[in-house]
Amino acid sequence: MKVKIKRIDKSIELPVYKTSGSVGFDISARKDTVVPPRSIALIPGNIIVETPPGYMLLLALRSSTPKKKGLHKPHGIGVIDNDYCGEDDEIKVQVYNSTDKEVTVEKGERIAQGIFVKIDKFEWDEQESMGQSRGGFGSTG
Repeated sequence: MKVKIKRIDKSIELPVYKTSGSVGFDISARKDTVVPPRSIALIPGNIIVETPPGYMLLLALRSSTPKKKGLHKPHGIGVIDNDYCGEDDEIKVQVYNSTDKEVTVEKGERIAQGIFVKIDKFEWDEQESMGQSRGGFGSTG
């Protein structure tokens, strides 16, 4: 399947799947970005992607990012809807600096990965009762 993509800075390569087994493609920073200690920042990802209908684009940090940089996703993942693809809809990677020092993400540095995920939409079938409960958090062991 081909997906429409626009690079903002053509000097940064298109995202690629680094190995034949990779499920995510790397997203690189468009410009140097300084993330202050204990703060959230948005790193411009240099691409606008038209996610195909029936899919979402999930953003996750590369597995090495927290160890190398001390940066984390404030809420774990990012979700890019398939209608977020206009001329000003650059993908941005939200990060939290968990360290006590400024962290610099350099232009061209691979900071996150994108994963296309097939989705369905459902209709609600509201019920008055849902049956017997199995228990709350931690109830299975």
